[in-house]
Amino acid sequence: MHVREVAIIEAPSVLGLRPSGVQDLPAALLAAGLPDHPGVVRAGRVEAPAYDPRRDPGTGILNPVGIARYSVRLADAVGAVLDDDRFPLVLGGDCTVLLGNLLALRRRGRYGLLFLDGHTDFYQPSAEPTGEAASMELALATGRGPRLLTDLEGRGPLLRDEDVVAFGFRDAAESRAAGMQPLPPRLHAIDLDGVRAAGAATAAREAVDRLAHDDRAGYWVHLDVDVLDDAVMPAVDYRLPGGLTWQELESVLCTALSDERAVGLDVTIFNPRRDPEGTAAAGLTACLHRGLSARSGHRGLRAGPAGPLGRADDGR
Repeated sequence: MHVREVAIIEAPSVLGLRPSGVQDLPAALLAAGLPDHPGVVRAGRVEAPAYDPRRDPGTGILNPVGIARYSVRLADAVGAVLDDDRFPLVLGGDCTVLLGNLLALRRRGRYGLLFLDGHTDFYQPSAEPTGEAASMELALATGRGPRLLTDLEGRGPLLRDEDVVAFGFRDAAESRAAGMQPLPPRLHAIDLDGVRAAGAATAAREAVDRLAHDDRAGYWVHLDVDVLDDAVMPAVDYRLPGGLTWQELESVLCTALSDERAVGLDVTIFNPRRDPEGTAAAGLTACLHRGLSARSGHRGLRAGPAGPLGRADDGR
């Protein structure tokens, strides 16, 4: 397997959410030691434009023009890393940074997406209570929503439905009650119960095998940390009970990132202000280190805190 250098891009945009503290995610993970891994370098920071708290009357979305412009700039940064034959690790920010990452890939061809998220983020603007695009990014990426965000650079949609696996979500009842549009039939979904029924590693292998079919050039991995069990990752703005354990997420990341068809990873939604002791940041950093170890073949990295990833602990 060709091992590419991992290049960290800081993308602290909260244009699709609010300035709640999620913009501090890159600084927190960098301080927790994320770059302390063989073959990891820092590749710059893409600053977001000023946040506007007013909901746009034309689209029903907060900051739609800002998100569109930011997506292009982030795509340029991700594209530069890809051009250098490196593996981009994008630290958000909210989930709308996914649009820029996918735009970088869309410029190059057809790619897939492994979507690890506690929520399906498939809202249409009319059903999203506050107009936060961070609850809509998967819908936008598959072409559902205002053209300003679904047809970036005239390349929309960024993804075909059949090129997505939504994995580990547990918001079905909540989303139905709120009036979110249903996931389309060609978009493959493995909810939390499905992950548990198969086992995390087996479910992840199914997802990767599905994304490796057809003429896709590879796949991106999106990690919203609220896919984790709320008991170990309370540092998110929209909490739901349950979720993956540390071990389950580690297994999924190792499976997904060890495949050479994985072309990049983003990490979103972690809010350091809700983690004053730094426990969640340390656990997340250790988990990411292990996932990157599987990708790169480097072993024997520091394991991080015994609680989050200790082998005698079930991760709950």
